[in-house]
Amino acid sequence: MNTVEKLTRSEIMSRVGQKDTGPEMLLRSALHKQGLRYRLHDRRLPGSPDLVFPGFHAVVFVHGCYWHSHGCYRSTVPKTRREFWTKKFKDNKKRDKRNITSLLEIGWRVMVVWECALIGKNAMSAKKVAKQVCDWLHGEDAIGEITGSS
Repeated sequence: MNTVEKLTRSEIMSRVGQKDTGPEMLLRSALHKQGLRYRLHDRRLPGSPDLVFPGFHAVVFVHGCYWHSHGCYRSTVPKTRREFWTKKFKDNKKRDKRNITSLLEIGWRVMVVWECALIGKNAMSAKKVAKQVCDWLHGEDAIGEITGSS
């Protein structure tokens, strides 16, 4: 049941942040404590990655489970306007895949850290997630993913 008017809902949704989200800030802080330095939201790269590590030629996206339709318990589909939301989430996933492919094609390594890895009932400590990111950065894998424990 929708408890607010359409215009109010639109206003609320327009304020949902894309940068400096809670999970992103947790990861940034933990990575910084490990001595890693990075650039933020480089718009010159496909998808404006959340964290860019030029020295490693690697980027990290911190994806919200809901908006990027992760499939975990945090990624539900609203009961109202299901068709709209299903299409929205499908389009988001297509865009994510396109951005990752483009980054790989131009020689960047890509890591996706899911929100559920950092907050919620299946979350790990930010320090543990940062350690996994650090290990990946120092490794050779082109693609990496960190999700909440099951």
